[in-house]
Amino acid sequence: MARKLGRKTGARKALLRDLVTDLFIYERIETTEAKAKDVRSIAEKMITLAKRGDLHARRQVAAFVRKEVADTESGKDAVQKLFDDIAPRFEDRQGGYTRILKLGPRRGDGAPMVYLELVE
Repeated sequence: MARKLGRKTGARKALLRDLVTDLFIYERIETTEAKAKDVRSIAEKMITLAKRGDLHARRQVAAFVRKEVADTESGKDAVQKLFDDIAPRFEDRQGGYTRILKLGPRRGDGAPMVYLELVE
C-alpha cells in the first residue's frame, strides 16, 4: 500500500506533483525520506514516458507535471525540459534514473531528510 504522508488524497497528489515538477526543474531536491520514496517511483515513470517521446506520452506527462518555467532564458517549462534535456541523457539506461542520499534528521521533529537527485 502506498504511503499517505499524513494528508488527504487531494493534498497528497498536489504535494507529489509539486515535488516531481521541482525534481525535473532543479534536478535535485531536499525532502523527507518517505516523500522521496514516493516521488521516486512517479519520477521514474515520467522519465520512461519522456523517453518514448511521442505526443501521447507528452500529454500523459503534461497531465501530471505542473506547467512551471524551468529555464528563464529559453522559456522552457518543466515538461519541455524533461523531454528535450533529461530524457535524452537516459536513452541508454534501463530505469534507475534517480538516487536518494541520506542527510540525517531534520531539526525540530527529527524526520529523516534526504536529497533526491537525477543520476549523472
